[in-house]
Amino acid sequence: MAEFKLSAERLEVPDAAQETSRIFYEKGWTDGLPIIPPTPEAVEGLLQEIKRRPDEAIGLVPPRGAEATVEKIAINAVMAGCFPEHMPVIISAIEALVDKRFNLYGVQTTTHPCAPLLIINGPIRKKLGINSGYNVFGQGSLANAVIGRAIRLILLNIGGGTPGGGDKATHGHPGKFTYCAGENEEKSPWQPLHVARGFDPSESTVTVIAAESPHNVNDHSGTSAPSILTTIAGTIATQGNNNVLYQVGEPLVIIGPEHAATIARDGFSKQDVKSFLWENARIPCGKFSREHRKQRFASFKEEALVPIARRKEDIMIVVAGGAGKHSMFIPTFGDSRAVTKPVQI
Repeated sequence: MAEFKLSAERLEVPDAAQETSRIFYEKGWTDGLPIIPPTPEAVEGLLQEIKRRPDEAIGLVPPRGAEATVEKIAINAVMAGCFPEHMPVIISAIEALVDKRFNLYGVQTTTHPCAPLLIINGPIRKKLGINSGYNVFGQGSLANAVIGRAIRLILLNIGGGTPGGGDKATHGHPGKFTYCAGENEEKSPWQPLHVARGFDPSESTVTVIAAESPHNVNDHSGTSAPSILTTIAGTIATQGNNNVLYQVGEPLVIIGPEHAATIARDGFSKQDVKSFLWENARIPCGKFSREHRKQRFASFKEEALVPIARRKEDIMIVVAGGAGKHSMFIPTFGDSRAVTKPVQI
């Protein structure tokens, strides 16, 4: 680390960590959960893992537009419970979030219940112990939990995403505490997400997606690709999600390893899966309300079928989870594109 002092303002607090958490909560600096006190020693410890100056600016975080320096990112990462080895992923995730394609201002201020979902690919998954299998979106993995939580605290404390203030989400969802998962590349019959997005298999990456909460797709009966994909398509084709209503964004389908194995056994490539879902995950225009048809689908005839996305290429496919005949559908914000950045190990 460069040889100069940290610049953040010092705050004198009691020695008891519980009281520190209370003070931080009362000042609006937490997500509601207890935090690790970000002492200068703890912040410096995190910075030892990366070769970047503490005052280096990664980008401006909306809606407040404050500058996310490496030091400020580290402060929030300490509060979230991160270890030094987590910092490269967090830095890369912030670089992706402030990319204009992601539209972080819209994601932070919308009434829609979306949160940045981090999908981790490459060797960094094993190095950090990122969970990509059983309970991939649940509790149990320190890396998944603290990395995702650090992102939320950064969006709150640097970006000003305070509920009811900068953050106008009508309901939100539990992923706004932490939302981070790995792709189960070992169980996937297809190329992983980062390779499909132009990276080498040996590279480590983080992809950020403005995502709703996952919705289960239960298919214990299907024994063929068309059967399973028909169930997934039927689950996707819902009237109220942003992807259908606005015909923008990249809906995300998380396919469980057992479903993926059956689909691939029948000769379906990832592109075949996208084509099937785009062609079959459709809603008859006449099923929408008169107001929706007038505002959103004026160019569609009543008998026309409205697709889940504007193009089949917009559907994202990720294999994750453990054994069991389940997959998941995650609608996305809409006016946002997923962004992938490399992680420097």
